[in-house]
Amino acid sequence: MIKDEHVQTAQGFLTKSDGYFAEGDVLQGSEKLWGAAAHALTAVAQHRGWRYGNHNALRQAALRLADEMEDERIRLGLLVAEKFHANFYHDFMEDGELDVNRPDAQRFVERMLAIADDGQPEQSTNGIAE
Repeated sequence: MIKDEHVQTAQGFLTKSDGYFAEGDVLQGSEKLWGAAAHALTAVAQHRGWRYGNHNALRQAALRLADEMEDERIRLGLLVAEKFHANFYHDFMEDGELDVNRPDAQRFVERMLAIADDGQPEQSTNGIAE
């Protein structure tokens, strides 16, 4: 997939996540929210020529971006998005926690999409760039 496809996938997963949560399917909503975050972060990493081929590479990309931009909200957004990924497997988040954390994860996705779409050319599409 190229950057634009990851952007479209992230946007689609974000919409699907909202739908699943509205239907009460917390597990699928959680996983689609994580999927949106992962694809949005992949788009950023591709755009910058960074590694993105696995979960650890995505985490490192987010941490690198947070350091470069001197923005702890990126690091915190990643942690919240990862929490939804874990919730898919373990179903541990309570309703109140879901309500508090969902907007933070959604903002993280939207922020990554904005960063990915800053108008510069892509640098890699194979996931192994530095």
